[in-house]
Amino acid sequence: MSTEENTSMSEETRTPQEVPTPIPAESTPTPTPSFEINSELKKLQDGVAAIRFELNKVIVGQKELIEALIIGIVADGNCLIEGVPGIAKTLSAKLLAKTMNVDFSRIQFTPDLMPSDILGTSVFNPKNTEFEFKAGPIFSNIVLIDEINRAPAKTQSALFEAMAEKQITIDGKQHTMEQPFIILATQNPIEQEGTYRLPEAQLDRFLFKINIDYPTMEEETQILTAHNSRHGKDEMAEVKAILNAQDIAELQQIAKNVTVESSIINYIAKLVNQTRNHPMLYLGASPRASISILNAAKAKAATNGRDFVIPEDVKSIAALALRHRVVVSPEKEMEGISPDMIVQEMIESTEIPR
Repeated sequence: MSTEENTSMSEETRTPQEVPTPIPAESTPTPTPSFEINSELKKLQDGVAAIRFELNKVIVGQKELIEALIIGIVADGNCLIEGVPGIAKTLSAKLLAKTMNVDFSRIQFTPDLMPSDILGTSVFNPKNTEFEFKAGPIFSNIVLIDEINRAPAKTQSALFEAMAEKQITIDGKQHTMEQPFIILATQNPIEQEGTYRLPEAQLDRFLFKINIDYPTMEEETQILTAHNSRHGKDEMAEVKAILNAQDIAELQQIAKNVTVESSIINYIAKLVNQTRNHPMLYLGASPRASISILNAAKAKAATNGRDFVIPEDVKSIAALALRHRVVVSPEKEMEGISPDMIVQEMIESTEIPR
């Protein structure tokens, strides 16, 4: 047998594993491009995640409440929490303040509360024969106002300047609040006796109105289990401080620098403008509502690790920013139509920018 025939038979009987297969150029692995991580957004995300972790040690469920309060802090806005008694409105606000190493004060609103009890007053000092200003409990970083609708109108109106301009004027002198300055207020929507409805002018100064409801059966079981396991220990002691005043200021500035395209701005303007022309609404939202939605959407994007706003950011917070700024016409209110129904319908019907 010739050498050529031996070589041919050898190649024919060679197993497939023995045949070297060349690697095509297309299958050669290419290095994955590395993107530079935005360190500022990473810091904000880490801070928000740490706050969530601390709050979840005690708060069961109420995810929407926690997320809305965090966005309110990042957006530097006041929040109104509404719900029936006993569903952790006050506790959530106190725990959120506990996660921040800043000054905190709680004011229990009552029918006999006077504006000076909140803001402070000038007191005569006989040593130097001059009046000195004694600051009230409003001079704090995080202020919890419990049952805000239990104080009369004159006391409620004392908060207007502080909530909008972060300052108060007493005896012709301006006193500026230290930053951060955020008011978290609670109210009970059911009980009407001994309460004073908040005027629209004050409601407009809240970034969000957060409505919360009863927990589910499973969540209530978890609440009971956790309460029983503490054996009387203080639940506030389980939460530790994560951020200081400087950290909060930095996070708020990061959110302010988030990019917003003109199409998103037009989307917000279109959404708010609909409230002023809706046949079921007696009063529409003001330009302050548009600014609130914009700021909250930027904070929402930043907490999600993005330096730009998308339409979903606007949709997710629009109801929180609009429900307390619109008034349903009397005839529709008698039919059981609520602001939430109308706002949700407008959100769904407004075209999203592409």
